[in-house]
Amino acid sequence: MNAALAVKPSRSLVTAAGKAIGDYRMIRDGDRVLLGLSGGKDSLSLLHVLLHLQQKAPVKFELAACTVDPQSPEFDPSPLKAYMAELGVPYFYESQPIVEQAEANLRGDSFCAYCSRMRRGILYRVAREQGCTVLALAQHLDDLAETFMMSAFFGGKLRTMQAHYLIDAGDLRVIRPLIYARERQTRDFAANAQLPVISENCPACFAKPMQRYQMKLLLAEQEKQHSSLFANLLTAMRPIMGEAPA
Repeated sequence: MNAALAVKPSRSLVTAAGKAIGDYRMIRDGDRVLLGLSGGKDSLSLLHVLLHLQQKAPVKFELAACTVDPQSPEFDPSPLKAYMAELGVPYFYESQPIVEQAEANLRGDSFCAYCSRMRRGILYRVAREQGCTVLALAQHLDDLAETFMMSAFFGGKLRTMQAHYLIDAGDLRVIRPLIYARERQTRDFAANAQLPVISENCPACFAKPMQRYQMKLLLAEQEKQHSSLFANLLTAMRPIMGEAPA
């Protein structure tokens, strides 16, 4: 067995993802799941969690992955091609000049919002082309909490990312199996397993402190004083995280 196939996700990550998948009926028998694989620690961790569940879980599903390369000079996800070939997972690599398009077309919108919309549209297209009905994304509890707090602080609304939802077109379900997992879990697993993490996978967002980064620091400081902070935030967010589509 090669090194890539021998990687086993941490029990804590598998437990967190398994509970989320069960609670929100994310993966159903016969599903064909497309994973949005950026090459960051979170999506690589989710890749190995899903591969593990594919072997161990009673629900049978197929798994493929897609990387969207925005052609940023600071971000080169192309090394993922060899890694995915080792794993034998059907893999699709979409390279488009999103950064160049953003610079030309942005009118009062943030780069991050524009890039996110473009990437998501590409992932939807690839999912449809490959007969996938589920798109898996790797946001974790820290991401949901940061979004929740930013929405309240700066938008005056109580919103966060949805755990599982049907897109407006009605033909794809989007799932986030890591909603119960913490960022430190994916960071530790990626480091311990020596996953081929692509550094600076969102250079435009993290080149300088932005609202999300500042919120991350604020929550980290508060968690030092209140160990149950993220458990409490999860409880507060549950009513707005959505329910499993029929």
